[in-house]
Amino acid sequence: MHRQPVAILLFLVCACLSPLASASPIKVKYKEGVTHGFLVLTTMEGTPIAYGDSTEVVHGNAVTSHLSYHFKDGSLQQEDLVFSQRGEFRLITYHRIQKGPSFKNSEELSVDARSGQVNVKYTDDKGKEKFESERMKLPPDLANGMVLTVLKNVAENAKTELSFVVATPKPRIVKLECTPAETEPYTIAGSKREALHFVIKVDIGGVAGVIAPLLGKQPPDNHVWISRGDVPTFVKSVTLSYMDGPMWRTELVSPVWPEKGQEEKKADEK
Repeated sequence: MHRQPVAILLFLVCACLSPLASASPIKVKYKEGVTHGFLVLTTMEGTPIAYGDSTEVVHGNAVTSHLSYHFKDGSLQQEDLVFSQRGEFRLITYHRIQKGPSFKNSEELSVDARSGQVNVKYTDDKGKEKFESERMKLPPDLANGMVLTVLKNVAENAKTELSFVVATPKPRIVKLECTPAETEPYTIAGSKREALHFVIKVDIGGVAGVIAPLLGKQPPDNHVWISRGDVPTFVKSVTLSYMDGPMWRTELVSPVWPEKGQEEKKADEK
């Protein structure tokens, strides 16, 4: 297929897209609290490329969440969001930054769910900075930055659909189809545990969703593992880094302390 017909086809598709039907937000079963988790981001081969921190602070029914990955090559990926958990999970504001050599293009996405204002700042393939701004009708189940939180609260065998704002680079809303696949075993210090594996498929929707696979633009499935039980928690994820980018794996890590002899040696050297 020649480039010009493809460009025309994409233009017509975007012009003909119908608004997504509104969806209900997820009910709060487990309230979020004050947390600080340590994360490692690796390639699919297991090579560590970034180390991260995930924090949450609660003020009343509002939760402020921060996630940051600092890459070995100096790149940065950061998410900041505020959401409400008064009976239902509702996104209030969302801000994400991706920049540095690990990303094909720098990108900054901000969403104000109250006003519907969505802004995208990015660099094109020539390194020129561009800006997109749009006032959108955002659905109440918008889940940017909240997917892991929501999956801890859904019924174990229920398929869940969530709305998500993506930058293409023009902002648009897609659906995330979260389907529980199977329970998989893992261990902690030899103790056997189980986590529920969710497969997350991106549904572009409309005519665009039909032609996306033909144009090689259908995003691959993402994967999340949630340890269920009385206190559900995130265990692992395999997600797309950026459009047309590699898949990256995120896992929890624990602090590693230096051996006592090493500490004494360093003290003696000082």
